[in-house]
Amino acid sequence: MDDRLLSHVEAVVGAKLRRGEAFMLTIGVEPVEGSGRVSIWVNRASSLVLKYRHARPRLNTEWLELLMTSANSPTGMRLLPEPSSAQADETA
Repeated sequence: MDDRLLSHVEAVVGAKLRRGEAFMLTIGVEPVEGSGRVSIWVNRASSLVLKYRHARPRLNTEWLELLMTSANSPTGMRLLPEPSSAQADETA
């Protein structure tokens, strides 16, 4: 997972855990690793370690809202792509 996505996931996970809201986090597995998906039940007792390679990027509020909506759904949080309009703004 790249640093940009990880920063957004961290923000959503942190917000959910601060409110005491447990949720399912589902991460797709790359074909080179066998395909499929990994689902993780995340709650306050979870031990999470996040490792970054670079400085924390500026957060995209539109993307955060999409990820939070996903996290609040019955199927849990899925790693959604960043909206293309925001990507263009970040590179400008």
